[in-house]
Amino acid sequence: MQLIHSTHGHHQAARDLPCRCWSPAVVWGQPGTSRGEVDQSCGPPTVAGVGVGEERVVNTVVWVVVIVVVIAAVVVVRQRRSARTGQVADARAEARRWTERLGAQVYAIDAADNAAARQALADAAERFTAAGSQVDQATSVTQFHLATQTAYEGLYYVRAARTALGLDPGPELPSLPGQQQAGQVAQARQVDVGGHDYQASPQPGAQTPHYYPGGYVAGRPVPGGWYSQPWWKPALVAGAWGVGTYLVASALFSGMDGMGGDYSYDNAGGYDNGGGDYDTGGGGGDYDTGGGFDSGGGYDGGGGGGLF
Repeated sequence: MQLIHSTHGHHQAARDLPCRCWSPAVVWGQPGTSRGEVDQSCGPPTVAGVGVGEERVVNTVVWVVVIVVVIAAVVVVRQRRSARTGQVADARAEARRWTERLGAQVYAIDAADNAAARQALADAAERFTAAGSQVDQATSVTQFHLATQTAYEGLYYVRAARTALGLDPGPELPSLPGQQQAGQVAQARQVDVGGHDYQASPQPGAQTPHYYPGGYVAGRPVPGGWYSQPWWKPALVAGAWGVGTYLVASALFSGMDGMGGDYSYDNAGGYDNGGGDYDTGGGGGDYDTGGGFDSGGGYDGGGGGGLF
């Protein structure tokens, strides 16, 4: 110890001595140090008041907590992803089931020379094609639900065709959006709008071969029933009601029983004039009541069919 405290060889001898920084006599007993302070002579530095072993334990605990949190987060994400995947798979299966059911019915009924049944089957075939395309392109639950709704609508047209043929329409179907609110045509009515004849009826007939299952078209209710013309199609395509469409709806349904809710087709009910897309005989609209809608061509019915 004299070498350590000597004036001339103090520093050299201190460097030559074995490192004893872990000895209590060196760390806590040397002059100028006290218990709990850090000895900077050698070895790894430690936090004041915490031994090296305690510091390592704290670090280990921190890392364990971090790892546990990360693992828990991964598990939660995977569970949510798995649940979402399962929901999409279920929605896809449901949409395919209803679409296949529609296709089987469309091509199993022979409309023969019945104009109303032929038109209803043509409309059902259009929905079958649309539903199949939607199923193929869908990637989410919402998109598959839309495909299912399209298949529902097609099956309503199949029921209409069976009704027109005098067959059992089959089991009830899930309601379409807005169908209950729109109601059903409760009585036959014939009106003249701009020199053109329009008819609505609760039953199919030679003068009313166009069926609509009921629901909302461009935000407005159209009752389910049979019509002489598909006057709602311009609004369906354009997404808005024009003057002519308003006039036809108002004339056909003002005061008619059987309409669901408080949906009136007169001026008080909100069917005010909008943009024109209907030609009543010589105007500038784009709806021609004399033609433009195929009332049944292009559909080749198959053999007789059973129920759904």
